[in-house]
Amino acid sequence: MVGIKDVARHAGVSVGTVSNVINRPDMVSEETRRRVQSVIESLGYVRSESARQLRVGRSRIVGLLVLDMGNPFFVDVARGAERAAREAGLGVMVCNSAQSPGEEADYLSLFAEQRVRGVLLTPADATGRNIDAFRRHGIPFILVDRVAEGTTECSVSVDDVAGGALAVRHLIDAGHRSIAYVSGPPGLNQVIDRRTGALNALDEAGLGPERLRELPTERLDVAAGRDAGARLLGLADRPTAVFCANDLLALGVLQAMFAAGVSVPDDLAIVGYDDIEFAAAAAVPLTSVRQPAVTMGALAAELLLEETEADTAPVAHAHRRVVLQPELVVRRSSLPPR
Repeated sequence: MVGIKDVARHAGVSVGTVSNVINRPDMVSEETRRRVQSVIESLGYVRSESARQLRVGRSRIVGLLVLDMGNPFFVDVARGAERAAREAGLGVMVCNSAQSPGEEADYLSLFAEQRVRGVLLTPADATGRNIDAFRRHGIPFILVDRVAEGTTECSVSVDDVAGGALAVRHLIDAGHRSIAYVSGPPGLNQVIDRRTGALNALDEAGLGPERLRELPTERLDVAAGRDAGARLLGLADRPTAVFCANDLLALGVLQAMFAAGVSVPDDLAIVGYDDIEFAAAAAVPLTSVRQPAVTMGALAAELLLEETEADTAPVAHAHRRVVLQPELVVRRSSLPPR
């Protein structure tokens, strides 16, 4: 590979002058700057980011670790984070824990080895052990799609309790009194909070918790939704409505109903969560609780950048929790039966 010494030799200048042209061009005369830039282009020289990082002790890379990049919700989160990072001259390394605490631990170790500027993290490990281990490295991180329990880090999330209540309140208003909750892995905070919201809505309507039939799944994807739909079809006292912890589960349930000849929404109403692009494009457009995913990613990245620049900022960084509000988007999948 062409190095900075090669550029200096061909341009007839010192290595320090080449470095100044790259990093501090205002310190070099226009004639020298043009000559060095011409040599850089002709040789195809590319600056070594790892070498630069060793010199200045600061990376230009932010890590983003999410539960499932197969879920369009997290793609939108990544898009928002990348937009904010690029505006600050940084890049984003996107990784997928696949909802596995083990893979999450491996990626957090990789981020520590690479000495990334900071990390945006949607936790997969409900015990918090991975976060505790990573915290020892002293690398700033922001929790995304989860509320920070203490004040040791920032977080950006959506009020999932309010979101769960929106979904089930809508189903109750449509006349449903027996509702299934296709929840995903029971240990995830988002799953727990959305269930809490659903129970709150039932309580507000004077209905007991037994009205909510929980169907947990191991994952939050379409295949898990189809499996939950098959279990739902096998119930003797099948609920008349389903609230799903995300849209991928809801789309899987919808597929299972279509395959069995069950009419949606006449025989079964379905509400999802996230309002991904595919929700509106489904065979039966899906009612969903919308999360501002792009905004969430951008705000998380901005908080991280603020924290990493705290040593040069005029005002000290203060950890804070940003909680955004969800919105119910009503479509045909939950309209009252004819």
